[in-house]
Amino acid sequence: MTDTTRKTFVLVHGTSHGGWCWVRVAERLRAQGHRVFTPTLTGVGERSHLMSTSIDLDTHISDVVNVIQWEGLRDVVLCGHSYGGWVISGVAEQVEDRIGSIVYLDAFMPKDGERAIDTQSPGSRDAVLAASRAGEASRPAGSASRYGLEGADLAWVDSLLTPQPIGVSLQPIKLTGARDRIAKKAYILATGYNNPPFVAAHAALKDDPSWRLFELPCHHDVMVEMPEELANILLDVA
Repeated sequence: MTDTTRKTFVLVHGTSHGGWCWVRVAERLRAQGHRVFTPTLTGVGERSHLMSTSIDLDTHISDVVNVIQWEGLRDVVLCGHSYGGWVISGVAEQVEDRIGSIVYLDAFMPKDGERAIDTQSPGSRDAVLAASRAGEASRPAGSASRYGLEGADLAWVDSLLTPQPIGVSLQPIKLTGARDRIAKKAYILATGYNNPPFVAAHAALKDDPSWRLFELPCHHDVMVEMPEELANILLDVA
């Protein structure tokens, strides 16, 4: 593989997950000679010992921006899953010139000034606000069974999920349209998981020729259920 055909991927996980969730996709991409970075956001996964009430959305955006900057990455294929859509939207604002492709994987596509809590169900919103008023740093992970996982996959994911920092849901995001200025853009919808914000985001892009749209017949944790198909889409978008 030459430098011109070798791609660089930065894969950003969602709520309560960690870089570990990308292992099946990363193995497939690396086996073909590509570079893959799967940063774990502060306060979760193997960085759960850093949980703090000071963690906010900017913290997680900086986690990814710093990987791109300190590793000297360019022409990056930046992919965010679920909550990771908030993170990559903020990352694009800071290192737009380093990103060659941006991919939303069954993910939120926030608007300027919006907060993650604004997109949550009333029950979840009330729980986050109550925890915040109580001075708590995080909310429990729950089980990945709500994402449709079963059997060995469910046991594996549940064994590694960690609480999610509350502060990331309370900070408004600042966007100027950087993600839309990136030349290659894609949204991948998991058709077996009906989350209204994801369905709406996918539908809203259908008439925009600058976006490529994909669907995969699986539940929310696409990287767990369909890693081969996801890796192929990421390479196609790259």
